[in-house]
Amino acid sequence: MEADQDTYSADVGGSGATMARALGAKPMLRKDGPRHAVERAPITPGLRAKSIRALWAPRFEHNARVQLDVLRDHGPDRAELNRDYAAPVAARNLVDLLGLPEATPDDVARWSHAFIAGVGNLGHDPAIWARCEDARREVDEHLDALLPHLRRHPDASMTSALVNADLPESAVRANVKLTISGGLNEPQHMVTNIVWALSRHPEQRDRVLADPSLWSVVFDEALRWLSPIGMYPRETTRTTVLDGVELPAGAVLGVVVGAANRDPAVFDRPERFDIARSERAHLGFGSGVHLCPGHWAARIAIGEIAVPLLYAALPGLRTDTRRDEAWFGWVFRGLTDLPVTWDPS
Repeated sequence: MEADQDTYSADVGGSGATMARALGAKPMLRKDGPRHAVERAPITPGLRAKSIRALWAPRFEHNARVQLDVLRDHGPDRAELNRDYAAPVAARNLVDLLGLPEATPDDVARWSHAFIAGVGNLGHDPAIWARCEDARREVDEHLDALLPHLRRHPDASMTSALVNADLPESAVRANVKLTISGGLNEPQHMVTNIVWALSRHPEQRDRVLADPSLWSVVFDEALRWLSPIGMYPRETTRTTVLDGVELPAGAVLGVVVGAANRDPAVFDRPERFDIARSERAHLGFGSGVHLCPGHWAARIAIGEIAVPLLYAALPGLRTDTRRDEAWFGWVFRGLTDLPVTWDPS
């Protein structure tokens, strides 16, 4: 499907309309072909691995260390990994990448939740729209001051790249909000997913602690095994046949990434978390022209920095089975509560 955007369009009717309302205009995620490419092109150079390591990795490490102190202060009997570390680290990194100097991590988290609720508000709940409109207004107020400044003083941020690319301002604003809505959850959930997985597979945890070069493998296997994006939509542009099933034009389809990443036709014993499995391509970051542009930022910020730092700083880090954990979500899916503990120093 991802190899044929002429037939399977990202410009989906129902959720495309709610996304446009939530974000103020239709962003690149709901566009195909040249319309998508022209909005994506400005941010691509700054999100390559070399650029991330040179420009952002030191900042990502700083953010992780700041939040690590918060987690440690809660102590091994009260620490909750999502609240005290994963979500704030992801939010701090997003503030920096977007170049929003007046925004706080709490602001970004609140905006993200409001936008995601709005995008999914197919039932048009007025309370959800009210929250979403408040978030959109607040982000626009930040951008009202920031965009003219960045036109005069460009920097390395994603917002600067967008605003200096001769795009309509409505597209700039919509894509900043898109990044806020989507750029928080996947990195956040990857922190908790990896710790959850390694806590249940202590022999694999011991392997990576003995050989830190395996952290990138751990990241990829956790991304496959516990897909932080469970599903996204596509819509057929014409009558077609998919795997023997005839589909009419205008059919809205759910691309269930979580199932694809456990496809037994592709992966040997896919239900197992196994960092020794043969490397195979998965769909944790999507595929094709809509491959997540921030995938290197997530790999480096989380897989190379935030999670290894946790284990280096907190010996014996593991989930705390004395307290309850909680999962939530479908499009974005992950642990909203993950109590953790570690060995007292």
